[in-house]
Amino acid sequence: MPKKHKSSVVSPESGSARFRQVTILGPGLLGGSVGMAIRKRKLARRVVIWGRRLEAAREAVKKGAADAVAGSPDEAVAGSDLVILCTPVEIMPDLARQFRARLARGAIVTDVGSTKYEVVKVLSQILERKAAFVGAHPMAGSEKDGLKAARANLFDGAVCILTPLPQTAMKAVDRVRVFWERLGCRLRTATPSEHDEWVASISHLPHLTAAALVNSVARGTPRAFDVAGNGFRDTTRVAAGPAEMWTGIILSNREEIRRNLQRLIDELETLNRHITNHAAADLLACLRAAREQRIALKRLKG
Repeated sequence: MPKKHKSSVVSPESGSARFRQVTILGPGLLGGSVGMAIRKRKLARRVVIWGRRLEAAREAVKKGAADAVAGSPDEAVAGSDLVILCTPVEIMPDLARQFRARLARGAIVTDVGSTKYEVVKVLSQILERKAAFVGAHPMAGSEKDGLKAARANLFDGAVCILTPLPQTAMKAVDRVRVFWERLGCRLRTATPSEHDEWVASISHLPHLTAAALVNSVARGTPRAFDVAGNGFRDTTRVAAGPAEMWTGIILSNREEIRRNLQRLIDELETLNRHITNHAAADLLACLRAAREQRIALKRLKG
């Protein structure tokens, strides 16, 4: 009998963003948007999608986010040179264990998770000596949930943070970097710990703050919602995000978030003290510092 060879994937160009087959696990907002962007930009010959609900995966094909539906995670990754985990971070390890054996030699696995330390550590261990794992977090999203909100231009101008480990193969990191650049992202690199520290302050804390503000008004002056203007709506927009998803994200980064929450509490207590003491000069200094920092942020983003 002829000797059987293990399946393998050889990239036509080591730095190319084009793949033979991309597998997306999770047909939600990000997974659907990734698929639509890949197909719009012709970054893969074929896109396969899997979802915990088969109907959702089929809907992704109808929406133009994939070419084919797979019935299981291991079936989905077979023959793919890029696998993108677009599921809640807490289920990624179990999925990786399910599909590990079916990964082709030379495949790259990446993700879109909002936290990185645990995800990168665990998935790198699970996939060791089988595939390269390159952690990624495109800072793009919406308070709207699910595939219905997906769009091909979701990543245009968004920052994507890559979190490779020192031992991560540089060819894999380069291919993932080029891939996200072709999807429209601006790339940054950080350690997994740095990433979690950053997003705790500029993503996770704002969500909790918005939720607390809405709940505070609901308990204290609910009739005020009837006259709420754009300022309140803009400040609290992210509180409309899916609560189940955000619960998982927040608990997976709880230590960094707790540190940031305490800093915010300190700031609020300082403001409260200035107001109580009628300390106009101190209050003015706080508001001016925040205004200048916010204007600088807007200017930097362009």
